Amino acid sequence: MTGDTGTHELADGRPGYRLVHRQDIELSDALPGRSSGLRSCRLVGGELGSTHMALTLVALVDGHVDEHVHSYETSFYVLEGEPLLYLEGCGVKLEPGACGAIPVGAPHAFRCSDRSLWIEMAAPRPRTNGSDTFFVGPVPDVEAIPLDARDPRNRNLFLLTDGEMDLGRLQRGQAMGAPTVSGSMATAVLAYSGIAVKMLVDQRLDAQLHTMFMVDYQPGACANPHDHPFEESYYMLEGEVDVVANGDRYTLRPGDVFWTGVGCVHAFYETQGGRVRWLETSAPAPPPRHSYRHERDWAYLAERLASDAGVGVT
Repeated sequence: MTGDTGTHELADGRPGYRLVHRQDIELSDALPGRSSGLRSCRLVGGELGSTHMALTLVALVDGHVDEHVHSYETSFYVLEGEPLLYLEGCGVKLEPGACGAIPVGAPHAFRCSDRSLWIEMAAPRPRTNGSDTFFVGPVPDVEAIPLDARDPRNRNLFLLTDGEMDLGRLQRGQAMGAPTVSGSMATAVLAYSGIAVKMLVDQRLDAQLHTMFMVDYQPGACANPHDHPFEESYYMLEGEVDVVANGDRYTLRPGDVFWTGVGCVHAFYETQGGRVRWLETSAPAPPPRHSYRHERDWAYLAERLASDAGVGVT
C-alpha cells in the first residue's frame, strides 16, 4: 500500500484523486481583520485540483468571525466544541454532530468562547482571491439558543445524535412522545452491502448545489469499483478502510482526507474486521439517476454482448 500525500492525475492529465494524511494537516490564521482566533486548512479546493468544491478544516478558539455572505453555498459539520452560529440574524448554539446548510447569500457569523472544530464544505468552488465573500458587519448582538432540530421552523440545521444510524433501532416504531425528530424520510438511513448512509445536508435543508452525508461500514463491507459524474470528499472519523483509486491502494485512518474527481474509478474495502465511519460530501449535487457507474455492471454487459454475438457462430 502506498501513502503519498497530494493530488494524483488521471491518464488524460485531469486531477483524479487527492490524499491528505492527518499529520500533514496544518492550520493557519484565516480572515485577518475580519476574525479573531480563527485558523483553517484547505483540504480540497481549486488550487488543489478540484473543479467543483472546497473542503476546509476550521478551528475557532475564543474568537469570532464577522457577519458575511458568500456567492456560493456552504455546509458544516461540528467535530468538537460548541460554536455559536448566527444565521440570518438568529443565534444558535451548536454541538458535536450539529450540521447544516448556509444558502447562497445568507448572512452568517460565528463566535466561540472555548475551542471548536468543524468541517466546512463549499460549492461551487470558491474563488482563490476571495472576491465571492462579502462582509456586512460585526457578529450580531443577539442571544444564541440551543439547536432544536425538532422545531418545524428550523429550515437549515440538523443534529446527528447517537443511535440515529442504528438499523435495529430504526426497525422499531417511534412512540408518540419520543423526544426526537419525528420519523420520516428526514430520519431514514439507506443500507446496502454492509454500508449505512445517513443524509445530513441536501435539498431538505435548502442545499441546492451539494450534499453532505455520514457513511458507516460494518466489518467486511465494501463498495466495488465505480465512478461518478461529480466529485466526492471523505473525512475519516472512526476506524480504518482501504481505498483503491485508479489502481492505487491506501489505508485511511481517522483525520485523513480523500477526494475523487469526476471519472476517477474508486472502491472502499473494510479489511480489519472493525467498523468505519466517515463524513462524505459531493458536488455538484448527484442527479436523480445514474449517479453511480459500476465497473462490474458494464463488464457484465460486455460479456453478455460478446456471448450474444457468438450465438450461432461455427
